[in-house]
Amino acid sequence: MSKQPDLTRQELIKLIAGANNQLVLTGANLNGVDLSRLNLSNADLSGADLTKANLTKADLSGATLSDANLTNADLTDAKLTRANLIGANLINAKLSSAKLEGANLTEAYLNGTNFDGADLTNTNLMCAKLSSAKLEGANLTEAYLSGADLSYANLTFANLSNADLSIATLSRANLTDADLSGADLSYAKLTDANLSNANLSGADLTNAKLTDANLSGAKLEGTKR
Repeated sequence: MSKQPDLTRQELIKLIAGANNQLVLTGANLNGVDLSRLNLSNADLSGADLTKANLTKADLSGATLSDANLTNADLTDAKLTRANLIGANLINAKLSSAKLEGANLTEAYLNGTNFDGADLTNTNLMCAKLSSAKLEGANLTEAYLSGADLSYANLTFANLSNADLSIATLSRANLTDADLSGADLSYAKLTDANLSNANLSGADLTNAKLTDANLSGAKLEGTKR
C-alpha cells in the first residue's frame, strides 16, 4: 500500500502563506498531490517525491528540485525559470509549453518526457537522458546539451540555434525542419537521424557521425566539417 502524502493541498497553501518565499520541503512526500497554480517559487523541494503530482501552471521559478522524483508528473504550462533540477527524475512527465529558461537539468532523467512547445532557452542539459523525449517545436536556443542522450527523440521544428550538442547522441532522432544554425555538433552521433529540411547553416559538424542520416533538403551552407 502506498504511503499517504505528507501534506494536503490545503495544508500546503497555509505553509506557503507563512513561508515568506522560503518554503522548505526537502524530501517531502507529495505523491499525487494537486499543486496546480500554486506559487512554489524559490521553494526547496530537493529529494521530494512528486510522482504523478499535478503541477500545471505552478510557479517553480528558482526552486530547488535536485534529485526530486517527478515521474509522470504534470507540469504543463508550469514556470521553471532558473530552477535547479540537477539529477531529477522526470521520466514520462508532461512539460508541454513549460517555461524553463536558464534551468539546470544536468544529468536529469528525461526519457519519454513531453517538452512539446516548451521554452528551454539557455538551459543546462549536460549529460541529460532524453531518449525518446518529445521536443516538437521546443525552443532550445543556446541550450547546453553536451553529452546528452537524445536518441529516438522527436525534435521536429525545434529551435536548436547556437545550441551546444557536442558529443551528444542523436541516433535515430527526428530533426525534420529543426533549426540547428550555428549549433555545435562536433563529435555528435547522428547515425540514422532524420535531418530532412533541417537548417544546419554555420553548424560545426567536426567529426560528427552521420552514417545513414537523412539530409535531404537540409541547409548546409557554411558548415564546418
